[in-house]
Amino acid sequence: MRSRIVGFTLACAAFAGLTVLAAQSEEAERVKKAATVFDEVMAAPDNAIPNAILEKAEAIAVFPGTIKAGLGVGGHHGKGILSARSREAGAWSNPAFLTLTGGSFGAQIGAEQMDLILVVMNKAGLDNLLRNEFKIGGEASVAGGPVGRQAEASTDIQLKAEILSYSRARGLFAGVSLSGSAIREDEDANQRFYGRPGRNRDLVLAPPAAVGTAGSDIATAVAVWHQTLSRYVK
Repeated sequence: MRSRIVGFTLACAAFAGLTVLAAQSEEAERVKKAATVFDEVMAAPDNAIPNAILEKAEAIAVFPGTIKAGLGVGGHHGKGILSARSREAGAWSNPAFLTLTGGSFGAQIGAEQMDLILVVMNKAGLDNLLRNEFKIGGEASVAGGPVGRQAEASTDIQLKAEILSYSRARGLFAGVSLSGSAIREDEDANQRFYGRPGRNRDLVLAPPAAVGTAGSDIATAVAVWHQTLSRYVK
């Protein structure tokens, strides 16, 4: 009887360990997809986020594969990550996890996937994203960003907006309005990925630290994310 109890306990522990690893792999995949999206967008210089924008960036958030759907009443939902830039250290913070939800009304039908990128232009914008919930409203806070050669003609947007927003769907990459959307920190994802409770503010404002064991899926995902950002934002 005792051996059965011990065996059952070990089996439960093994199952719990596998569940944790599966959850971590899911979040690691989110980080890798975010890196891929940013890399693909920036690989087309004439239709990418202008260097003049990225040079001023305080942080970057990417939401890969956001679902946009509508049947009279539309909406979108996505999961993404955010990293802040330390100019002094010349490095990016470890990723913090976010969710995005929003809705719209009108004559619409169908569904599609789109990738979203947010370029945070100043400290105020970063403070907003680091709140537990940030409801987007008003062009002064978040505005559709210029792409490619449009940068020089967009001085007003750059000066006024806290965050510039972009979307890619069906091969088209352009600024997008996210008015009415809400961005929240994903505490559950932070817990799964880092193995401990973590608030976005603590993760993003802290110097980057080693994540996972060397060669692990988590460490590899974070390294790819950091390398991708550093490739385009010096």
